[in-house]
Amino acid sequence: MKVTKELDKTWCVSVFEDNSGVIEFDENNDVCFKVETHNHPSALEPYGGANTGIGGVIRDPLGTGLGAKPIVNTDVFCFAPPDFPMEKLPPGTLHPKRVFTGVHAGVRDYGNRMGIPTVNGAIFFDERYVGNPLVFCGNVGLMPKNTTEKTVKPGDSIIAVGGRTGRDGIHGATFSSGELTTESEVVSSGAVQIGNPITEKKVVDTLLKARDKKLYTAITDCGAGGFSSAVGEICQDFGAEVDLEKIPLKYEGLTYTEVWISEAQERMVIIVPPENEAETLQVFESENVEAVVIGKVTDTKRLKLKYQGNPVADLEMEFLHNGVPQLTRKAIWTKPALKESQFDQPNDLSEILKKILSSWNVCSKEWVIRQYDHEVQGGSVLKPLVGVDNDGPGDAAIVRPVLESMKGIIISNGCNPKYGLIDPYAMAASAIDEAIRQIIAVGGKLDRIALLDNFCWGNTNKPDRLGSLVRASQACYDVAKVYETPFISGKDSLNNEYQVGEKSIAIPPTLLISAISIMPDVRKAITMDVKVPGSLIYIIGDTKDELGGSHYYDITGQQSAKAPGVDSLFGKKLMTALSQATEQGLVKSCHDCSEGGIAVAAAEMAFAGGLGMKLELSKVPTTDGLDRDDKLLFSESNSRFIAEVLPKNKNQFEKIMNTNIYAVIGKVCKEKTFEVIGLDDRKIIEMNISELKESWQKPLRW
Repeated sequence: MKVTKELDKTWCVSVFEDNSGVIEFDENNDVCFKVETHNHPSALEPYGGANTGIGGVIRDPLGTGLGAKPIVNTDVFCFAPPDFPMEKLPPGTLHPKRVFTGVHAGVRDYGNRMGIPTVNGAIFFDERYVGNPLVFCGNVGLMPKNTTEKTVKPGDSIIAVGGRTGRDGIHGATFSSGELTTESEVVSSGAVQIGNPITEKKVVDTLLKARDKKLYTAITDCGAGGFSSAVGEICQDFGAEVDLEKIPLKYEGLTYTEVWISEAQERMVIIVPPENEAETLQVFESENVEAVVIGKVTDTKRLKLKYQGNPVADLEMEFLHNGVPQLTRKAIWTKPALKESQFDQPNDLSEILKKILSSWNVCSKEWVIRQYDHEVQGGSVLKPLVGVDNDGPGDAAIVRPVLESMKGIIISNGCNPKYGLIDPYAMAASAIDEAIRQIIAVGGKLDRIALLDNFCWGNTNKPDRLGSLVRASQACYDVAKVYETPFISGKDSLNNEYQVGEKSIAIPPTLLISAISIMPDVRKAITMDVKVPGSLIYIIGDTKDELGGSHYYDITGQQSAKAPGVDSLFGKKLMTALSQATEQGLVKSCHDCSEGGIAVAAAEMAFAGGLGMKLELSKVPTTDGLDRDDKLLFSESNSRFIAEVLPKNKNQFEKIMNTNIYAVIGKVCKEKTFEVIGLDDRKIIEMNISELKESWQKPLRW
């Protein structure tokens, strides 16, 4: 929040005060974005946990201001590898492949049935997620201008709309805030909610109809804590009286406490002036959506609950919202004692490239993506998969929310959990840099990018866990300040640890950065697949000796205390120039360098375009004086791109790039061969692009 206040961007409409962050889109509309987590429920019941995870985050934009139409879904998953040995599985946990397929199916089924395109995401694998997977779900909404303000007055009706209340999800928030144990599957299974996307689809459509009729003046969703948080928050400044017996139930037998705190899904709360009450109820009845008056807004500044005429609660709103004392905790971060591995360069770098391409974190996620509907609503411009066969890995998604306009939104993400085990600061900085450069890679600009942060950490009662969180937060401030990219929303999920007896398995410190940008003309978008034989291949940015946490070191068993850093001033200057060149039509294709470095990025561009490529490592600029082929190929230094430029545009492109670090390192070839010439002019990689593509596609071809 601090950096957002300091940047004070006029296009930020509503930040950190509603269910999602809102930025300007065009003269008639704003867009809002929220990303949530549903980790613990997905560990116990993968399908249901993920199903209600995406369902819940859809209701956040719907409950922002006076309501936004959900237009885009995103998802990012973190699992243990699908081939995790059964004999190593901790007691009480599900196998990672079962979690993976269940979570994916849950998100797929809810989003597809809601008619919302899923256009952007990622999947990360690490053994430390074995007992505690991470499930990030996001949604973007489109809302009319001047609808971010809610109005609540004493005497207004409190109306519950949507799904009925049941025992599912009771203590869901409490459960999600604690550590998982071997007993969680038995003790906490009731905390997992049950989703119904068809009910939510009807709720969305009817609420937007009521919004456009100006029938209600405030809205929020029933998320964590159910009615207790929804009514408590929306009536915070005034007071409320609620008759709990009026709340519609799925079945008999619930106590008034269960009714009040149930986290049953597909429920919203709206505030309606008395004169609009009858018409509001009629609108919902006409669409077969349940709507019931459950109470009134008061001027007492107290929350009063009744059940069958008897008072069961009477609390001051001030105490309810501000009565909890603030915690003081100790935070310590100690740099891990890691030594730089000393090893000879492998003889066969072709085999290394194939291994990285086929590793779980780099390989194609086409099996996952194809099951999502990313075309529904008709606005998708850049899809998750691009290229001549529509199977190459796109950098970011572009969507046109208003079909009569060529203005679009760009959605991307950055996440590098392996860096966090070396330095959480480097991890956070890298995640921001990656999310931003993916937007630049498809034709976006730095001047209108907003960020969201989702921190997933271990038990922050432990000083070392909290210390790493503080360090990551500092990086978020430092990097966002220089790039001038405000944070507009976020969420943390702590205590992501799995307790087995005396041993606690903590997840790697994980920060997901999601980014949203506005693109004035989507017709200027570019993809990552190479397109024209004979065109020039540029590396843009500096390649350094910082391979800690890299995929190369991971598959070869090496270690380093040096994770990729971020020079934000350098990156800002470079990305500003590159986006200018792209806007002028000088760049045919562009791909950000991330997992696997230059080798993987270039190979992906080649096989996505169905063309060959020849690279010369001696041309790669490096201020570190790197003199090894393997490190030049596989370093994952930040703020780097590979761009394809036609020879006729060379001079103009280089004039714009001017004092930035860049170089021509090769060309696109008609022959379908990926070739790399090493520092000693020896051919170190020569492979058919179909072989590289097969290595990349095979692991998740289920």
